[in-house]
Formats: sequence, C-alpha cells, structure tokens
Amino acid sequence: MNAQLTESAERPPRVLVVDDEQVILYTVSDALRRAGYEVVEAASAEEALELIRDNPPDIALLDVSMPGMSGIDLSRRLRAETEVPFLFLSAFGDRDIVKLATENGALGYLVKPVLPQQIVPSIDAGLARAKEIRELRETGSKLREIVHSAQHASMAAGVLMERNRLDRQEAFQALRSRARDQRKKLDDVAREILDSAERLNVCARKDPPKSG
Repeated sequence: MNAQLTESAERPPRVLVVDDEQVILYTVSDALRRAGYEVVEAASAEEALELIRDNPPDIALLDVSMPGMSGIDLSRRLRAETEVPFLFLSAFGDRDIVKLATENGALGYLVKPVLPQQIVPSIDAGLARAKEIRELRETGSKLREIVHSAQHASMAAGVLMERNRLDRQEAFQALRSRARDQRKKLDDVAREILDSAERLNVCARKDPPKSG
C-alpha cells in the first residue's frame, strides 16, 4: 500500500474525486484505489458538496471545468465552509488557470490527460502539505493562547499587587499558589481575579461615595 495513513493510523486517507467526465473519474479513482486510498466519486460539484457534508474527505481532487458549479466555485465553497484541502484537475494548461487555482488555495494542479503514475505522488504531496498547514495553524492558535494567558496573569498580578501591597514576584507566587490549591489552570485563576475586580469596579461606579 502506497497511501499515507492519516494521523489516526486507522484507515487510509479518504480522497474525493470530482469530475463530470466518467472516463477521467474512473481512471483517476482506479489509480488511487490501487495505491491503497479510500476513494469517493462525484460527477458534479453539487454532488461533491453533499458527500462532504456527510463525511468530509482528507483531500479532494476537483475538475476545474464542470457544468453548473465549476471546480473553482466549488473550491471557494470548500475554503469558506470546510477545512478540506484540494487540488485541481483540468484539461487546460493555461497559466491564468494555474494562477487562479493557486489564488483559491489549491495545493497542486494536474493537467489532463493525466497519467496514473502522476496522480498518486500529487495526492501524497497534497496531503503532506495540508498536514503542514494544519500544524502551523494549530501552533499559531496555541501561541495566541499562551500570549493571552500571559496577559491575563500579568493583569491579575497587578490587581493583587494593588490590593495586597505585594511586589510583582510575590503577586505571581500568590497566583501560582492559588491555582495549585484550587487545582485550576493559572489562566483560569487569573480570569477569576480579573472578573472579580471588574465587578467591584462596576459597583463602585454605580455607588460613588457621597460628598461631605
């Protein structure tokens, strides 16, 4: 089996092949199945969307030119509504089409008539690139969480410094001790302190001290 296993390592990657030409659809799908992929076929963009809603594939190979919704239009729907990566398949080797495919987020581009031995390496490369992009996004998300957590902790430490007349080191130590004692994340404790401080500030604004 040539197909790269997905992260779950429980099944081969699932490829959705979309093409209105039955000969191309069969040829491409057969080459992928022989390589060990799980393959789902769609003869139109509309049919592809239904299949994706039921069970999103790991990657899709889209014919550029189809009756009704084109492969380019389908790719825009995939980008807007799903996280399914995709490649394009077209009878046109036109530079403008290649540029348009790239601008719409394609991970690869195959020109008909495509040879079976060209299909599998392109799908493998597309899956590898999609994994890299997914990992980069996850890393970026984690970094943002770390930054936000640090900001919350710093602000909460400032509240403790003001309330309890602590220096910065003592305030952070108090935060860590409270988190440990309550068996909570530091960010959760920091948020609680900030929420409490905000409620006190709201109360103070509602009930200003009376002048003598």
